[in-house]
Amino acid sequence: MKKMIQTGASFLALSALTAGTAGAEDLTIERLVGSPSISGPSVQGLEMSPDGRRITFLQGKAENKAQLDLWQYDIETGEASLLVDSAVLLGGKEEELSEEEKARRERDRSLTGKRGIVSYEWNADGTSLLFPVGGDVYVLPIGGDVKRLTDTPEFETDIQFSPKGRYVSFIRDRELYAIDIESGLEIQLSSGASETVSNGMAEFAAQEELGRYTGYWWSPDEAAIAFQQVDESPVEIKDRYEIQGDGSVITHKQRYPSAGTPNVKWNLKIVRLNKPDEPKDLALAADVVGTGGAEYLARVDWLASSNLLVAQTLNRTQTELTYNLIAGNGNNRVFPKCGPDADKNWVVKRDGNMCMRFARKLTSDVWINLNDDFETIGYEEVLVSRDWPQGDAGSFNHILRYKLDTGEFTPITSGNWSVNEIEHVDRKAGLVYFTGYKDSPLEQHLYSVPLKGGEVKRITREAGWHKVTVSEGVFVDKFESPDQPPQVMVRNLADGSTRFAILENKLDASHPFGPYLDSRVKTTFGTIKADDGTDLYYRMYQPATMDAGRKYPAVLAPYGGPHGQKVRHDWHLGFNHILARNGFVVLVLDNRGMANRGLKFESHIKHAMGTVEVADQVAGANFLMGLDYIDRDNIGFWGWSYGGYMTLMALFQAPDVFKAGVSVAPVTDWRLYDTAYTERYLGLPDAPGNVYENSSVFKYIDGFKGKLLLIHGMADDNVFFDNSVKLMSTLQNAGKPFELMTYPGKKHGIRGEAAQAHLYNQALAFFKRTLQAD
Repeated sequence: MKKMIQTGASFLALSALTAGTAGAEDLTIERLVGSPSISGPSVQGLEMSPDGRRITFLQGKAENKAQLDLWQYDIETGEASLLVDSAVLLGGKEEELSEEEKARRERDRSLTGKRGIVSYEWNADGTSLLFPVGGDVYVLPIGGDVKRLTDTPEFETDIQFSPKGRYVSFIRDRELYAIDIESGLEIQLSSGASETVSNGMAEFAAQEELGRYTGYWWSPDEAAIAFQQVDESPVEIKDRYEIQGDGSVITHKQRYPSAGTPNVKWNLKIVRLNKPDEPKDLALAADVVGTGGAEYLARVDWLASSNLLVAQTLNRTQTELTYNLIAGNGNNRVFPKCGPDADKNWVVKRDGNMCMRFARKLTSDVWINLNDDFETIGYEEVLVSRDWPQGDAGSFNHILRYKLDTGEFTPITSGNWSVNEIEHVDRKAGLVYFTGYKDSPLEQHLYSVPLKGGEVKRITREAGWHKVTVSEGVFVDKFESPDQPPQVMVRNLADGSTRFAILENKLDASHPFGPYLDSRVKTTFGTIKADDGTDLYYRMYQPATMDAGRKYPAVLAPYGGPHGQKVRHDWHLGFNHILARNGFVVLVLDNRGMANRGLKFESHIKHAMGTVEVADQVAGANFLMGLDYIDRDNIGFWGWSYGGYMTLMALFQAPDVFKAGVSVAPVTDWRLYDTAYTERYLGLPDAPGNVYENSSVFKYIDGFKGKLLLIHGMADDNVFFDNSVKLMSTLQNAGKPFELMTYPGKKHGIRGEAAQAHLYNQALAFFKRTLQAD
């Protein structure tokens, strides 16, 4: 045991981190965003090998934290080692991404700005690893040499092992392919792709707003693949201009579904590998009975038996989720018994005495929250998690048993708290392991509950934020707290006790943050009341030492948008720390609309974005004004994306409260943003009422009298630069002065150490100039 814990410490040295010495050095912005990471070594993509012998993960290079390599930790020997060096496979060359891959990584926030080996997968028996590098496909047999499966000028994306490991599948030129690993035979499984038609790919809305990054799904017996065919031709074309650093302009004709405009058309197909030339359309229930409403393909899952697949679809406003049941051979499922009028919860079609049941619908008067929970536990019975009524407290996400043949849902967890995700099902022991927020919405823990329902048992011990990978008897715990940078521990599933450390990441003098410990920012948590009495959680950052009698300027720094929880008991180093180290008090307040507190708490912003959030942030400012060490005349605001929108709304709607603000990449008019996000919260633009007008910043510009620094990337393909251009023009025409900083060639995240350092230095200088003028 001691040996393994020691190797966790040696892994820190293996990462070639720059050790610090204790003291009170000045934490510069350049050091904050630079390499190696000031939070210590970090890993992502943690997986336990199917045979339980290894833990694999991705880690950035010491000299470039954004370029990831593939590592393993051998549980038997207690040694960590580099499995694949991405730089070696690339031959020392800079990786060049295709435009589609750039867009895919921008959509998937976990991949944004990353290079090298950004994803990998184990085969079913734990003998091989699969990963892409530089647009080609590689397989690594454990104990052997890396094998290159493709070597093409085209970029292969969305690479997957088949469930039994015989094939590798991928997308190339918008078509679906598979390779027989043993023979090397390549099979094209779809056809008909064009500039507007793709096969096996998730469309923009699915990737950006629905959390679905694939467009194809293997059957467990690997005999068939269900895939989505997308036709983008109905989507309007926008000219998006990427202004580069050398002054050149790249014009992209991007199909972008703005609120109220047409989405893509799509259908679901199935192809059997023994008949690759005969893909078959799958009739979804809503289409079959003529009710319509299948605007979005949300999720597709196969039952373990491969006899049935379930396609979840959403209507346009995302208030209705349909579970479409489809036979694995592509035929519609037939149930022989029809009740007096069948079941009102099902879409049905009668054929004589036969009753064809196609779908089970769930509805919400707010919106449907999606997740990936779908676990087969018996014959046509699965585990899912859904928002479920809990009396007057509203609906919370809970685990349900779902009987596909009857449409019956039975909750196995309950209470005024939310499940995050089903992590593992132990059928022998009859237990479900899941992460959730039973103890506090600010802490994520691992729990277990009997499959039949009953007492919920907490497994993780330490207060804070736990992300887990569960295997038989053990789990890998990526844990962090306000006082503990992210560490990786292997723990016993029975009681949460620690077996050994993979990455201890101890916060001491030798840690990269060591030189700054003596001047560490003070962090506190608490609650304030919204105007309706609801508790709102906050996290406050203060200078390490504060002079008695001195009045400190303050900055509010929320995200504010739907589901965007920021107040958590986790480790966080960012610009807010820089502000606090420079004499500001920073308040991060989660207003109504945040995640992990139930659908009722979220629902306050339905048809009301830019209203209740601002009221809650004003309540936060009033709380600050009541503190004797706050300079009530010098309160600012800053945020990014929705937080940038919030900054503008705060300055424009509460000009006597907020003196100055930094708005990065803001939405300014929701008619300019995409359908799937905007319409979920605001409805359709042509619906009765002035919802879109009331949620636009332009309605409130006349009230603006403070100071504004507007920042935007000039190649943003998420919140288009058009948003800021329209704001610039309106402010100029209204005679309202403001400051501006744009970043040529940068997308929504404005990635890159140099660009981010420049941005934060500009923001810091702005706040010093506007809030610390004295």
